Amino acid sequence: MNAGPMRAADKARQKAFRTAFPSYGQRPSWGSRLLRLFGWGLLLLGVVLLIVVIDGWRAFGTGAEGARLERMARSPQWHDGGFVNPQPILNNWERTLSDLFHSSPESSPRMPVVVDRIDPKRFATPPADGLRVTWMGHSSTLVEIDGLRVLTDPMWGERTSPLEWIGPKRWFPAPIALDALPPIDAVVISHDHYDHLDFATITAMKDWNTTFVVPLGVGAHLEYWGVPANHIVELDWWERTKVKGLDIVCTPARHASGRFLQQDKTLWAGWALVGPQHRVYYSGDTGLFPAMEEIGAKLGPFDLTMIETGQYGAGWPDWHLGPEQAVLAHRLVKGRLMLPVHWGLVTLAYHGWTEPIERSLVAAKHDGVGITAPRPGQDFLALAPLPVERWWPDRPWKTAEEAPIVASQIPPKLREGHPALPLLLVPAAVSPQGTGTQAAKPNAQTAPPTGSVPAANPQAAPQGANPTAAKPPVTPPATNPPEMNAPATAPRGASPTAANPQAAPATASPPSSPPQGAGTKPANPPAVAAPATSPQGAGPAVATPHE
Repeated sequence: MNAGPMRAADKARQKAFRTAFPSYGQRPSWGSRLLRLFGWGLLLLGVVLLIVVIDGWRAFGTGAEGARLERMARSPQWHDGGFVNPQPILNNWERTLSDLFHSSPESSPRMPVVVDRIDPKRFATPPADGLRVTWMGHSSTLVEIDGLRVLTDPMWGERTSPLEWIGPKRWFPAPIALDALPPIDAVVISHDHYDHLDFATITAMKDWNTTFVVPLGVGAHLEYWGVPANHIVELDWWERTKVKGLDIVCTPARHASGRFLQQDKTLWAGWALVGPQHRVYYSGDTGLFPAMEEIGAKLGPFDLTMIETGQYGAGWPDWHLGPEQAVLAHRLVKGRLMLPVHWGLVTLAYHGWTEPIERSLVAAKHDGVGITAPRPGQDFLALAPLPVERWWPDRPWKTAEEAPIVASQIPPKLREGHPALPLLLVPAAVSPQGTGTQAAKPNAQTAPPTGSVPAANPQAAPQGANPTAAKPPVTPPATNPPEMNAPATAPRGASPTAANPQAAPATASPPSSPPQGAGTKPANPPAVAAPATSPQGAGPAVATPHE
């Protein structure tokens, strides 16, 4: 056998192969290795995204269409295919990235947070003064107002995420099981971000005999998740609906919305709960904005404000108020007692987890604002609240000077004046044994029986100011609200009960208010058995302090 010609043929084939595939048999370069690694990374990322999309598909919700979308497009807040703020939101990405690498080591609790477990029997006895609130953590509250029960932004899920296996995890279980709650008359949702519109919670509630009151577009998510359309009321800013005698008014907010790829396709809002005798304001998520004055003028004064104070950052100062601006917002909307919310449950920002309440107490004391700070699961009577007790640990936190939150595009005059409202006192109600409600009572840290303190400064605290960080006691409020505007016919696609507030009929006039002035130290009210009955809309008779 002649091997020479065969070897020559093999060499020719090898040469042709090397010509067609020049890198075969050679060690790959670093460039080709990095390119191959990048390709595998993209493939892995694609697989992960595919898993996320498949797993979270229903939790992402769905967009509006048909008559719902037509109604949204007629909203004054709708421009170029989405909702917008009158004052655009500005972001400082450089500061945001910097804060990412300098986040507080105290952003989450080091030890388990102890909460008050709620005995369902508590709700069998209605609040004696007609207004009781239970804070569940973050922005979830149960408001008992004038015989009705309202849930705000219920979040019973394990994570503020569309996925069950990844995302910010709550620090403690809900203080009461969802199915152990008493009958709920209305559920109000501020916007569709995951920490406010929770898929697991809504799907568990979808068969409840209740009314879901939501901003424009959010109803599409609820219907997609199984909530009957006739249980959903969608409102634009300044529209209202009535649920069993309680007016629920959609108020402006400065924020955004979005789930997955749908950004700003649904509206964001705050809410005013206006009963025959009491009024409550819930800010939702918001930055500071001038229309807060208008909310106070049209719908206030409020017996209680529930205002977001946490999850803020200097890189996004228009998204959230921050503690000092939250106290200013409370004054702008004419609130009497302030409940800080949007803190104490999950880590969604870089600040220490106790910082929102610490700074809120300092700012409230400086401005003469009544404030309460219940433990999650603890209820309180808004007209006779508990003195502030520090249930959270003493951890390091940054002051207003060290980490100021200053919203953009705000007229300087908005930060001036607006003194805290004077106190209107009612006698502390005695709760039946086992209800869990406690009235305000004096203690070693609270000089006057009501827990009020004189203000160090009757005007608004300058932004960034950090007065002495004393722990301010609680100030009990009460008020008789002014008349409100009545609704006009709702636009197409709205619930028959939703309408624009225009031209209100006259209602009973409220009693004259005491002179305004921050930090007014009221005289103790005379002991009475019970408040007198007032005409509907005028509010309960209360003892009025004088200077």
